Amino acid sequence: MARKASVKRATNETNIAVDVNIDGTGKFDISTGVGFFDHMLEQLSKHSLIDIKVKAKGDLHIDDHHTVEDCGWAIGQAVHEALGDRKGICRYASIDLPMDEAMTRAAIDVSGRPFLVWDVDFPRAKVGTFDTELVREFFQAFAQAGRLTLHVNNLYGANAHHIAETCFKAVAHVLRAATESDGRAKNAIPSTKGTLNS
Repeated sequence: MARKASVKRATNETNIAVDVNIDGTGKFDISTGVGFFDHMLEQLSKHSLIDIKVKAKGDLHIDDHHTVEDCGWAIGQAVHEALGDRKGICRYASIDLPMDEAMTRAAIDVSGRPFLVWDVDFPRAKVGTFDTELVREFFQAFAQAGRLTLHVNNLYGANAHHIAETCFKAVAHVLRAATESDGRAKNAIPSTKGTLNS
């Protein structure tokens, strides 16, 4: 079965439509009204090989917070729905991902149990007009809605843009590896419980 999903999320603060295809080629069509965030979501799509389409309109006259957080919820929910019963996936993955002077470690368990461990400090509060604290807000919502256990640890770095980008690229790579088919257990749930959704 195709591992695809579409999610719409509408509140008084945001209106978001998301489409994902887990078995894609990394094609993206991103428009959130937040330029740096669009760039990060493009990295997430490109390096995970998950096709991601996001159309978001939010209360940017207030700030970027609601838009970024709600996109995390919508993309996470779409990934969760697209994965279905998670049968045959590899489930676990980790990586140390470098970008110039920055290095970030990410590890994932596509477990059905949401949890975020975040150990990332930014040297600046903003990249352009984007609040760097919103990177964590995105991944918190993404992990919760996606029912993913996600650990992200920036080991070192001096440039806030590079640190943020290594976070998105590292998560993209572990998401790709963990959701790929395990050739030795194509029809098995990778858990002794027999389920990854409870």
